Amino acid sequence: MNHRTTPDPDYLLRLARAGDGEARGRLLELYRNYLALLARMQIGRRLQGKVDDSDLVQETFLSIHRDFGSCRATNEAQFVSWLRQVLAARLTDLVRHYCAAQRRDVRLERQLAEEVDRSSQAMELGLAAAQSSPSQQAVRREQAVLLADALQTLPADYAEVIVLRHLDGLSFPDVARRMGRSLDSVEKLWVRALARLRSVLGVPL
Repeated sequence: MNHRTTPDPDYLLRLARAGDGEARGRLLELYRNYLALLARMQIGRRLQGKVDDSDLVQETFLSIHRDFGSCRATNEAQFVSWLRQVLAARLTDLVRHYCAAQRRDVRLERQLAEEVDRSSQAMELGLAAAQSSPSQQAVRREQAVLLADALQTLPADYAEVIVLRHLDGLSFPDVARRMGRSLDSVEKLWVRALARLRSVLGVPL
């Protein structure tokens, strides 16, 4: 297969569904940052201190590999939606395990699936806040995925302030308390972080 610098997800998906194992691996790596950020947001709300977000991502990847044959997605949007469903299912397992809810609860599964979808939507809004207008790449690709990849390239404190402010929806005073900084320093950090994020995304300042 052709090793392009920026592989087309739909192209890789077609190859992966046709049985190309290498394509499947490359396809899934495109969404590692996205799933990790979603996992972090969900773990923080329900399982803080009980499980690490990397554990949830690992469980999700194992399920994706095992159940890939059941995926009916034909484009990136459908595939990302399926990934969220798998993540939500694994999250449900962890909540049942750590919260002593051993009995299967369809309502819990549905609620967690909706929460994961809302987290992804929050990521899209976070990207919109960083852009004066969507780039051509953002129009073509799933925006939440692009944001997760962009955040991964930022210094840790830059990424943290953006996640807390835009994705977790915290006020600046709450962000300051969470990060152990003064309100003034957090506000200045946020301005610098947003400028760096826009630069990474190729958005004019």
